[in-house]
Amino acid sequence: MSTEIKRTQSDYTLAFKLAVVDQVEKGELSYKEAQQRYGIQGRSTVLVWLRKHGLQDWSQGASIRSSRTISVNEPALPLTPEQRIKELEAQLALSNQKAQFLEAVVNVLKNDYGISVVKKRPGKSSRKSKSRT
Repeated sequence: MSTEIKRTQSDYTLAFKLAVVDQVEKGELSYKEAQQRYGIQGRSTVLVWLRKHGLQDWSQGASIRSSRTISVNEPALPLTPEQRIKELEAQLALSNQKAQFLEAVVNVLKNDYGISVVKKRPGKSSRKSKSRT
């Protein structure tokens, strides 16, 4: 016999949703396992929570957001220099990952498809400008 609890939508607090999202994103549970463990009835409910409250930005593919849109446990105090350094180091690591990914995409386009991707020089426009007199 299973001791799963069936819940209604009104039972899901923001803290509960964030806790489930956190477990799924850390890899402790799959979204289906979380659904079964916590008695979440909707098939896509956890996926909706992941899109809304998770660290993945689903609008632009699978890039990482810098922070959650709604914070429950994080205080609104200013960051200490050490915390700010950690935050900036995390942003730098993410930027480096994105740069490596884009370089790999450019290499694939060049090597596999023969497409040359060239960055435009700053100050140059592809449109012809009309002189105003």
